Amino acid sequence: MSTSKNKVIIVCVNCLSRNYTFNKSSLSQSERLEIKKFCPTCNTHVLHKETR
Repeated sequence: MSTSKNKVIIVCVNCLSRNYTFNKSSLSQSERLEIKKFCPTCNTHVLHKETR
């Protein structure tokens, strides 16, 4: 059984800069990824959302 992993990019909600990339399992997670991460452009911890 092989699991399919997709490369996803997450974007800062405030400044829309693309800061991080993750490998996400497409079979087990159907909703978009939302993580509170540090944004170097905003210089704060901000919510980041997955782009498509």
